[in-house]
Amino acid sequence: MFKNKLKLTLSILLLVIVAFAGCKSKYEKLLASSDTAKKYREAVRLYDKKDYSKALGLFDVLVQKYRGTAEAEDLSYYFAYTNYKLRDYTTARYHFKTFADTYASSAKAEECRFMSAYCFYLESPVFSLDQENTIKAIESLQLFINLHPKSERVAEASKLISNLRDKLEIKSYANAKLFLDIGDYKSAVIAFRNSASDFPDTKYAEEMEFLTIKAQAMYAKASLEVKQEVRYTEAINLFTEFAKNYPSSKYLKDGEEIKKNSEKSILEVRKLIAMQEAEMKILQDKAKAAEAATKAKSVEATKNEETKNK
Repeated sequence: MFKNKLKLTLSILLLVIVAFAGCKSKYEKLLASSDTAKKYREAVRLYDKKDYSKALGLFDVLVQKYRGTAEAEDLSYYFAYTNYKLRDYTTARYHFKTFADTYASSAKAEECRFMSAYCFYLESPVFSLDQENTIKAIESLQLFINLHPKSERVAEASKLISNLRDKLEIKSYANAKLFLDIGDYKSAVIAFRNSASDFPDTKYAEEMEFLTIKAQAMYAKASLEVKQEVRYTEAINLFTEFAKNYPSSKYLKDGEEIKKNSEKSILEVRKLIAMQEAEMKILQDKAKAAEAATKAKSVEATKNEETKNK
């Protein structure tokens, strides 16, 4: 009885599995079929319906099948855009560039060259992360401008480059400020100067010049006494230049305080070094006197020994 029920259950289960296996969707059947023309029509229909995931499956097959044919150009264009619509910007970028390189004389080549660069732009991360893609995006957009200087997209490409440069500017400023925050004052001074040089029109110019003064004074304070005067003097000179450039700056009061403390520190370090030098001279004089006394004793001992021997 039990065996009969088990056989019946297994038979029903097998029938269900077979039934499901035979119930493939129309899409799956089309995907497995060899009717490329029908696949093409359906892929375009799905794309127009914004069903990009299914469209991609068909385009992926069709791109291989139609390679080298008249339809290949439109398929490559659709394929690149389908990846773009699915936010796979890395793949889309590659196919946009491939289209522009392969079909350079196409009316769509300019558009695809721009879209390839734009995908790089979309892959540019927040400023706190590595900016390799940001730099590549700038290079790609600039290449587009160079290749298509009369394009209607040049203005947009220039705006995108400006946005990317702003991100690099913020990254540069943040990195320099980080050195100051962690107490690496020498590196902070160098980083602020490099940032100001790389981005001469930066909106952080005033603040970075002040922070350079601050970092220089703290660098001087952390230095050996013999090097402090030169480094404090540099901080004072930096403030003098800053006051000329920004006579109404909100940082002037703090800058004046740094200058005053630097001048005071120079006087203190001069006194300290003078005291150290005086102490060193006393020690040297004592050492010389002790050496002379030892030498005199040695000479006296030699004379006494000679006298005995006589």
